Amino acid sequence: MGTWGSGNFDDDTAADHLSGLTDRLIAEVTEAISGDPVGIEPDEYWGVAVPCNLELLHLIARQNYVGVSLPDRSTIAGWKSRYLAVWDRTIDGLGPGPEYRQQRRATLVRTFDQLAELAKE
Repeated sequence: MGTWGSGNFDDDTAADHLSGLTDRLIAEVTEAISGDPVGIEPDEYWGVAVPCNLELLHLIARQNYVGVSLPDRSTIAGWKSRYLAVWDRTIDGLGPGPEYRQQRRATLVRTFDQLAELAKE
């Protein structure tokens, strides 16, 4: 086992733990995005949890800890395209106000984009 510092994430075990955690978040997003589009509609569990997972991945990856894995940018771009297509097609059926609709969509776009910025080509 290698240790390179005194921090909570400064050894091989922590790196393995982070790898497993980020891999799980990625697997959940991959499964949700590639599944039935109904599952990622804005009022469905994965419609809410996918952006949460992306935000968590971003927060973890920003720390530059060893063991963090991210999908490549093209994968994130594909997720974004599919997710936003479903969101755009279904959000109006939920009757949101125009301000919420605009702000929420901007947040979703930012969520995908900020993760893509940290990912490799």
